[in-house]
Amino acid sequence: MATTIGTVGSGLIDIDTTVKALVANARAPKQNQLDTLESKSTTKLTALGSLKSAVSEFQSAMALLNSPTSFLARTATSSNTAALNATATPSAVSGSYKINITQLAAGSKIASAAFSTGATTAFNEGSLDIKIGGDDALTIAVDSTNNTLSGIRDAINKQGADKGISATIVTDSQGSRLVLSSSKMGDGKDITMTGTSTSGSKTDLSKLNFPGPTLNPSDFGSTAEYDAAVAKAGKTLSTAQSAKLTVDGLSVVSDSNTVTTAIDGITLNLTGETEALKPLTLTVGQNSSAVKTNVQNFVTAYNKMASAISSLTKVTPVEGSDPVVAALAGDSTARALLNSMRSELVTPSSSDGSVKALASLGITTKQDGTLDLNSAKLDAAIASDYQGIADFFTGDNGLAARMTAKAKPYTDSGGVIEQRSSVLRDTIKGVDNQQKALDLRMTALQTRLYKQFTTLDSLLAQMQGTSDNLASQLDALPGLVKKN
Repeated sequence: MATTIGTVGSGLIDIDTTVKALVANARAPKQNQLDTLESKSTTKLTALGSLKSAVSEFQSAMALLNSPTSFLARTATSSNTAALNATATPSAVSGSYKINITQLAAGSKIASAAFSTGATTAFNEGSLDIKIGGDDALTIAVDSTNNTLSGIRDAINKQGADKGISATIVTDSQGSRLVLSSSKMGDGKDITMTGTSTSGSKTDLSKLNFPGPTLNPSDFGSTAEYDAAVAKAGKTLSTAQSAKLTVDGLSVVSDSNTVTTAIDGITLNLTGETEALKPLTLTVGQNSSAVKTNVQNFVTAYNKMASAISSLTKVTPVEGSDPVVAALAGDSTARALLNSMRSELVTPSSSDGSVKALASLGITTKQDGTLDLNSAKLDAAIASDYQGIADFFTGDNGLAARMTAKAKPYTDSGGVIEQRSSVLRDTIKGVDNQQKALDLRMTALQTRLYKQFTTLDSLLAQMQGTSDNLASQLDALPGLVKKN
């Protein structure tokens, strides 16, 4: 805007106030029009965004619901959870099984011979070969950078991390020992260790061999010497073994405590041994609670969407005043979307099951358009036709897929809501352009008015000066009678 000035010259005109008033009057009609259009467009654009978000969230819920496995889930209940727990896939057959667990699977764990000089014990350079059940696992190159007990430990942990081998140092009354553990379970998968020196005059790497040399009492001068050598020698801390169990009397051996092949569709997680002659009972059955949760999730998801659309389209009467009108009140997009959803709720299912309508599951529509679930009727429907409920909701012709399809034209990229939003964004952009044009016109008008009124005020000042001069000359004429 042009720089404002106050009264100049004649003092008869307040130029600044007059020009601002004239510019404001000229701006007001168009400015009010632009402000109203921008406000309405922005409000509606925001509302359409909320509508799309609500419907998209409903579609996400339907995608999760449209899964037969979520309806046909099975439960696997153990009578002795201290020894076993289990999970079942939908393919598992309902029934019960007697299971005895006589042995858990375990990995190998060994301790090397003890070294009195501790973790800093220095070794010759060479290599240390570690095997699991006779198969090569890893080879540690021992050199000047790692030729101590702690250095070898660190090298094993670095190379063996992805092979299930770890190492630590344990110090007992005999000295420090290199302790190796393997995560590989199963009979015969024990750790062996062979050290080979290639140079140096320090401790030979063969001292780390496991198993170490056989100790014969006859090779020692006394029983005490023999006992001391045995105490210092390497130890087997845990022997690798397989899990052993019986299922209804049939023997099962597994190299893991997670058994997936014993019973079709069931994963057994072994956590302990059972008492002799006291087998546990594993019961496999239908997961009714999962079905009930799925149906409740459907009702919750639909009600959340319906409530969101209602809040965006409702008109609230206000006594003695104009009603409060939501941003999308009377909007054809929101109305058509909700109507299409409601039509699917009452469309009979084409599935072969006994469930043909939501009413069969105890689901009815309330006065406000949301759904109400009768838990007792749902329980009866689950007990009557477990499979039929899954068929009603899932599959290409299931309710979840049909309702998702109804929403798709509205929420897809380039869909109805996005097209409407694009038009509104263009409108807002147009308002911005019109606002810039209006500002330029008003700036030009203000500049012109300031110039005109300044010229007028200067002219008035000149006229005022001429008038004052003329009056002064008249007063000076001889014989003129002055009147106060």
